[in-house]
Amino acid sequence: MAYIINKTDGSAVTTITDGTIDNTTSLTLFGKSYSGFGELLNENLVKLLENSAGTSAPAAPLTGELYFDTSTAQLKVYDGANFKPTGGAKSQSSQPTSASAGDLWMDSDDDQLYVYTGSAWQLVGPQFTKGQGLSGWQVETIQDNGGVNKTVASMYVGTTRVAILSKETFTPGSAQSGFASIKSGITLNSTLGAVFEGSTASAAAIDVSGTTNTSASVIAGGNFLRSDAADTTTGQLTVDVDAGVRIGDQQELVISVSSNDVTVAQTKQDKDLKFTVNDGGSTKTPIQLVGATGGISLTGDVTITGNLNVSGEYENTSGEINLLNDQFLKLGNGSPNNDGGIIVETSDTDDARLFWDESASQWVAGFGASYSQIIRDTDAVTDGNANKEKVLKTTAAGLLTITNINLAAVGSAITTSDTSSVAVPTVGQVATYGNLWGGSAKYVNTSAPTSGDGNNGDFWFVREA
Repeated sequence: MAYIINKTDGSAVTTITDGTIDNTTSLTLFGKSYSGFGELLNENLVKLLENSAGTSAPAAPLTGELYFDTSTAQLKVYDGANFKPTGGAKSQSSQPTSASAGDLWMDSDDDQLYVYTGSAWQLVGPQFTKGQGLSGWQVETIQDNGGVNKTVASMYVGTTRVAILSKETFTPGSAQSGFASIKSGITLNSTLGAVFEGSTASAAAIDVSGTTNTSASVIAGGNFLRSDAADTTTGQLTVDVDAGVRIGDQQELVISVSSNDVTVAQTKQDKDLKFTVNDGGSTKTPIQLVGATGGISLTGDVTITGNLNVSGEYENTSGEINLLNDQFLKLGNGSPNNDGGIIVETSDTDDARLFWDESASQWVAGFGASYSQIIRDTDAVTDGNANKEKVLKTTAAGLLTITNINLAAVGSAITTSDTSSVAVPTVGQVATYGNLWGGSAKYVNTSAPTSGDGNNGDFWFVREA
């Protein structure tokens, strides 16, 4: 008769007819009178002993069935849908797969324990890996020099104790490297040169022993310059960077250095750079650099002890006359053998000029590119006969000697009424006047006059040809 195979809960798993086998489960079940059942029975016992150990899960598991996964070295149990690890920490170098929430994994490379949250492996501890060494806070007991135990928290980085946190000040009874004395609060390892970096709410004093400061190694916080308010220093202020100093709410004034050259700059467009002084209680601006024009405005007297070199033009718009207290004005200094003088700007392109003509070695003056020699005292004489082609000058008595003179017509013909005239007559005018008798003309000619010659009262003398 057939065998009905039931589970623990009474439900049937399968029915096996006589002389047959059944593989509905992970085991091989055999019916009544099946020959060769002994081998199959023994194999079933072995499977039970090894929990179906292998890289693949049993093909037809029953709920509660155990399976040892040789690929992960885990014992798993079938929950009716999947094989789940039975628990316990898994020690290996890589993250386990097919983990369930609550599973533990010991990272064999880093000696760190992880727990599976259901979605990821979360580090339990320690926070440092085996290669990093002891790092982080460790609660320890240190005995003081009186034999009293003190509870402290030590901060380690790579097995080196960097700081000790203590609620009281004491001296260790045994040597603690870098901690000759432990203060209330945080004490840093002195052998490391450890410092606090960042911001602090307040500090009573600052240790500057590691700087170039030659004063005491601990300086009160109040002796440091403030950046948020006006402050005063009695020491020299040095800005050891070429970028220099910036002043103003918009950093309008910049003092900087480039290639050892110092620049004082007004950076605001079209704004001035002013230099002021207190003159008897009144603020004056003797020098003003004008931003809108790039020019220089000077107020008051200017004293120059060295040379004044001007490559541009000199312009005085405040008055019509420029005054110089010195007796001489030298032009062309350092540039001999060149023309030089004074040019007066005129309405046309050619200017009126008074200058030294170097090529002719003489002073000239003129207008419209036409220049004449200026008479010198050495070129003028009192005796024109003795020095022809020379400019005449009077003697001390006011006398003027002229050997020959040519005059163009001056005024009208001479009359008897011209006794007060100072005009110089020509020779022709004088000759004409000599021919007049009370207004009548006198003619001398080789031919007799005709009706068209002369005027009433004229005399006509005929001479032989």
